[in-house]
Amino acid sequence: MAQRDYFEDVYEVVRLVPPGRVTTYGAIARYLGLRAGARMVGWAMNAAHGRDVPAHRVVNRVGVLSGKHFFGSPTAMADLLAAEGVRVSDDRVEAFDKLLWDPGTELA
Repeated sequence: MAQRDYFEDVYEVVRLVPPGRVTTYGAIARYLGLRAGARMVGWAMNAAHGRDVPAHRVVNRVGVLSGKHFFGSPTAMADLLAAEGVRVSDDRVEAFDKLLWDPGTELA
């Protein structure tokens, strides 16, 4: 699969994450069957800026805003999540387990 193709596949999944919910790089990778896994999803998210992709809803496996450095300001990712009702404390999503949207389950 060409790089552009898997980026678009990742973006399609991320666009399905409902406002107020979050998913993980790994959950997306598992759903899409990406061989290099979460790292490939991370590369796609880093390239998502300027597209209609709610990249702020993608966090690491324990709910940490590990991609926050790619949002232009240190608080932009947390601010976008807060605008959707997601509480973030110390760069980590509160109630992560309850807010987790897993495409493998939700899109089955």
